[in-house]
Amino acid sequence: MKAENEQRTGLLHGFAAYGMWGLVPLFWPLLKPSGAVEILAHRMVWSLAVVGLALLALRRWGWMAELLRRPRKLALTTLAASIISVNWGLYIWAVNNGHVVEASLGYFINPLVSIAIGVLVLGERLRRAQWAAVGISFAAVLVLAVGYGRPPWISLVLAFSFAAYGLIKKKLNMGGLESLAAETAVLFLPALGYVLWLAAQGQSTFVSQGPGHSALLAATGLVTALPLVCFGAAAIRVPLSTLGMLQYMAPVFQFGLGVLYFHEAMPPERWAGFSLVWAALALLTWDALRTARRSRRRVEAAPAVVAAPAREPA
Repeated sequence: MKAENEQRTGLLHGFAAYGMWGLVPLFWPLLKPSGAVEILAHRMVWSLAVVGLALLALRRWGWMAELLRRPRKLALTTLAASIISVNWGLYIWAVNNGHVVEASLGYFINPLVSIAIGVLVLGERLRRAQWAAVGISFAAVLVLAVGYGRPPWISLVLAFSFAAYGLIKKKLNMGGLESLAAETAVLFLPALGYVLWLAAQGQSTFVSQGPGHSALLAATGLVTALPLVCFGAAAIRVPLSTLGMLQYMAPVFQFGLGVLYFHEAMPPERWAGFSLVWAALALLTWDALRTARRSRRRVEAAPAVVAAPAREPA
């Protein structure tokens, strides 16, 4: 009963995390006339404040000394912070400049890019279905390039930057709160410096747009931290395969908002390209579920194989 309650709690946290990430395109336009770089700088500053308060309440500071004693880990943290800042900044710019659908595509193809990076960087071997999914996604990019009249560079940069960020996070092996605190701490001084420079130049919307706008910019810390906290709570309670299924919620919501709320154009070529991407993801999901089922059967069969000699007479 306790295990069922834990899994139910984990699912609720997972839905909350990916739901918030999926609906976040509704938030960034509220911050206009702030530019993407100013929003990103405030996001870094206020995220550190929110996460710092959370760590203070939980009294989780031991990881800081270890991080500072390990230059390689600190360098990887700095690299992760730089990559995620590119991802966040481009995503904010894309949403506020009418490219929500193209941004959602980046997170649809992200699992496929992660597989490609696994092959190229980690030397992983793919199953036939995974190769087929990667091939279909490559065809989808070509179709979308024709549809857009250019490569879907926003999607590609978002997908590759997030996949690279995930690879580095895997090597770092840090908790969600600790990781976000470290990454925002690395970028805190440059971000704060940029915010103060804008104020000195008289170009800061935090100062000029009134207290309501200032409160919204400060809320970027919560918008960043809350989904991550929920994701961390889900990750320790539900299987990784379940989280893998839930991750598609965010780009589905983003795509729906782009088409239905922001009324972005979807000519036939784009529908064709997205359909190919969805077909590749369906194939990938089917293969993952089939592989997990086979692994589970092997684990269940193993005790019977081990126990068999013990049942035979001496």
